[in-house]
Amino acid sequence: MDKSQFTGRDFLKLADFSPDEVLYMLDVSADLKARLKRREAHQFFPGYTAAALFEKQSTRTRTSFQAACAHLGIMSFYMRPEEMQLGRGEPIKDTARVIDRYCDVLFIRTFGQEIVDEFAHYMDHPVINALTDQYHPCQGLADLLTIREHKGAFKGLKVAYAGDVWNVCQTLMTACAMTGMDFYLAHPEGYDPYPEAMENARRFAADSGVRIVLTHNLDEAVEGADVVVANTWHSMGGPEKTKEQRIVDFQPFQITPEVMSRARSDAIFMHCLPAYRGEEMTDEVIEGPQSVVFDEADNRLHTEKAILYLLLA
Repeated sequence: MDKSQFTGRDFLKLADFSPDEVLYMLDVSADLKARLKRREAHQFFPGYTAAALFEKQSTRTRTSFQAACAHLGIMSFYMRPEEMQLGRGEPIKDTARVIDRYCDVLFIRTFGQEIVDEFAHYMDHPVINALTDQYHPCQGLADLLTIREHKGAFKGLKVAYAGDVWNVCQTLMTACAMTGMDFYLAHPEGYDPYPEAMENARRFAADSGVRIVLTHNLDEAVEGADVVVANTWHSMGGPEKTKEQRIVDFQPFQITPEVMSRARSDAIFMHCLPAYRGEEMTDEVIEGPQSVVFDEADNRLHTEKAILYLLLA
């Protein structure tokens, strides 16, 4: 695949790319990961600048993106809205056009998807979605790389997800549909995916021939699964119900060693972090031999580096 087809594009959600393009991103991620392991210099963009705009807390996303920028030779600038004129009411379109004059790329963590869409509309340089309420495409790409590293291939795998039906879930659902993996979502009644996310996932599932199954039965979801994914029950800025009500509603969906025993014996356990031990999973699971959560966190660096490389190449 010609990498020039990525140059200058935005990275707002996985569904904006074809399955072949997503697989190519994973190949580039793996190559850059190998370069780093060999301590091989890859500062391809000396003199480039990146704006990092964060309206929500971040550990992995901020650190991995800024480390990726450093490895690629890009100078990054961390910004918070309350320290900018956005905080006193400057329109997004004005902020976006000014950042576009100063920086070669923007990665942004915010609330509504419409905010990153507006930045992308008013900027000529690439905009990268570092998490919105609807989607977390950077996490989705890292999840795919982790699964491929541990399972070798995607086609025919079963992924079981239990946790908040929010940005990570909605991205992973589409990622599985794009790459040939069945996706089972175990969730309480009243917690349903965003309609656009369901539409995206079903569109790709129709092409790949996989199943997207929503169930209120955790055992059904996990039975025979190759990958078990947990996530917090109360996402950052999550909608609807209080944290206390969510803990009550999601309690039957906790991943325990007994639940993991229903998956395949070589199943892996994943979590995007931060994890609330004793809520969505027990300590025995996240610290157990099937857990690959820190490989998953590590892959945030390599996939985000690939995104930057491809969009700026």
